[in-house]
Amino acid sequence: MKSWTTWFEIPAVDIERAKKFYDAIFQMEVQLMDFGGLKMGMFPHTGVAGALCQHESYQPSDTKGVLVYLEANPDLNEVLDRVEAAGGRIIRPKTQISPEYGYMAIFVDSEGNRMALHSNS
Repeated sequence: MKSWTTWFEIPAVDIERAKKFYDAIFQMEVQLMDFGGLKMGMFPHTGVAGALCQHESYQPSDTKGVLVYLEANPDLNEVLDRVEAAGGRIIRPKTQISPEYGYMAIFVDSEGNRMALHSNS
C-alpha cells in the first residue's frame, strides 16, 4: 500500500514562535529557510516531509480546513504533555480510536492551527 501523504504545510504568523513551539513539543530542530518572502521551517524527516510556512497567503485556523495528524509514537502523551508549556492549547486529550488504530489527540499550536497527534499506544 502506498502512502498518500507526500508533503504538508502548517501556516505560521510568526515562524520563529512556531519553530520554538514545535522544537519544544517534539524535542527536535526545525530548520528555517527564506525563499524571498516565503519563510519555511522544515521538519526533520525521512519519507513524508513537511514545513511551517509564513507568508501572507497562509492563514492559521483552529476550526477550518484539513486536520494534519503528526506521529507521536510510542505514546502521544509524551508530546501532548509539552503542548501547553510551549504555548499551545489541548482541545481533545488522548483518546482511543480503536484497538487496531491506536490513539489520537487534538491541540491548537502557537499560531492558532488545529493539529492532531497519533500514536499506537
